[in-house]
Formats: sequence, C-alpha cells, structure tokens
Amino acid sequence: MTMLYPDLFKSLEAVRWNLEKDIPWDKFDASRLSDEQAQTVKMNAITEWSALPATEMFLRDNRHDSDFSAFMSVWFFEEQKHALVLMEYLRRFRPELAPSEQELHEVRFEFDPAPALETLTLHFCGEIRLNHWYRRASEWHTEPVIKHIYRMLSQDEARHGGAYLRYMKKYLAEFGDTARAAFSKIAVLMASAKRTAKALHPTNLHVSQAHYPRDTVQSRLPDPAWLERWLDEQIRFDDAWESKVVERILHNMGLLFERTFNSVQELNRYRKEVAARLAAPMVAGAA
Repeated sequence: MTMLYPDLFKSLEAVRWNLEKDIPWDKFDASRLSDEQAQTVKMNAITEWSALPATEMFLRDNRHDSDFSAFMSVWFFEEQKHALVLMEYLRRFRPELAPSEQELHEVRFEFDPAPALETLTLHFCGEIRLNHWYRRASEWHTEPVIKHIYRMLSQDEARHGGAYLRYMKKYLAEFGDTARAAFSKIAVLMASAKRTAKALHPTNLHVSQAHYPRDTVQSRLPDPAWLERWLDEQIRFDDAWESKVVERILHNMGLLFERTFNSVQELNRYRKEVAARLAAPMVAGAA
C-alpha cells in the first residue's frame, strides 16, 4: 500500500506559515488585551506543549507502522510551533506570563499504552474539536494579533484532522471491520460531550494509571480548572458550537464508512452492527 507520509509532507509544507513573516506583530494593540485574555494564552501554550508526550506515545504504540510514525515528524513540528507562537506572543507583550520550563515540563509524562486505531480516532476527533475551540477563541479575543494567531492555529488543526482521516481510510482498507469497530466506538464517545460533565478532548482524558489523579494534561497545568472556565465562561463554547463539532464528526464518519449519520444514535447503531459482525464468528466457533 502506498505510503501517505511523502504526500502529506508536501501538502502541509506548501501551506505552512512563518513565525516571523506571517504574524502581524506590528499590529499589536495593548489596550485590547485584558489580563484575563492573556492568562488564557499561557494556558493554551502549555496545553499545546503536550504534543511532546503525545508524540512519544504515538511513536511507541506505532512501531509497526513506519509511514504513520514518519508523519509524526510533521505533526509534532507543527504542534510544537503552536506552543512556540503563543509563548512568543507572551514574551513580546506579556513577558511576566510566559510559561517557565518547569511549567512546560509538568505536562510531559508517560501515557499508558493504548490500541493504535482507537488512539488515532481520539486524536482525529480532538483536532476537529480544537479547530472549533480556536475559531471561537479568535472571536472572543479583542486584540488583533492574537485573533490572527488563533485563526491560523484553527486552520492547522483542521489540516491535521484531514491527515489523520487519510490514515483512517488506509487502515479501513487494511483491517476492515476491526478498524470500523475502533473508529465508530471512539467517534460515538467523542461526539457525546453533551452527556458528560467535562470537555472531551485528549488533553482532558485520563491516560496514566500510575499518575492518577494527575494523569490528564489539564490536571497538570498551573490552573487545572482553567479549561472548563475558558469554555463555559470566556469563549462560551455553547450548545450551538458543540453541535458543529458533532456534525463534523458525523460527516467525516459518513465519508469514512460510506453511510449517512444524522445523529450520534445512528452512528451508535452502526457501531453495534459492526460489533455483531465481529462477534458472529466467535459465537459460531463456541457453538
């Protein structure tokens, strides 16, 4: 099967932005940046830094797949640049809020091993969600430079989601119903945020039994309660925005499985169909 990494490298390289040339640093307006807004930039910078342990996890759990592991070089570079541009913004304009090396290092801890297909789907849905969070953050901020930065970051996250989807299509052709079961199971979970008490994103899920209860990225931030406050009270990521996330997850699952899903319930029924197909040979064998 053809490797995806060379083509993904070229396509992402073609649209990559430059830290110095593509950020309108000279348009900064100090009167339009509040202390509250600047503090959220710090929290997002540290959260983006967690691409480091996530990459270590991906490389460990995908040793069998050199194509996907090579793509991690692109994903890791671009995600770390997200942390860097947010830190650069603070360094220039609010240096007292720039994260310390220790604050960054706090979010680097070892994640427990997990099934590769499920983890991929989790991060695919996470990119969709983060694209929408950053779009909303750009609207909430009033300072022109950070509004521009969040727009660029949201576009990067959408492209990363598209790259993950291409790997999901590749694995679907390779693993069939095993991949369908993994993808649909995690997609149902990640599209069901309205039923949960916390935001469903890879940085807010428990990933290390040894570090429990400080085994989510968010729990290791200087302000562990920040994310919920950012979503609910600051950028106001309400039901209308959450519905957009669910719609995109369902749309992409439809493209992947060549079906139409109008609700999470329909996707869940499809998941059960696939699970039943996988279980049938085992039931027959036992009989």
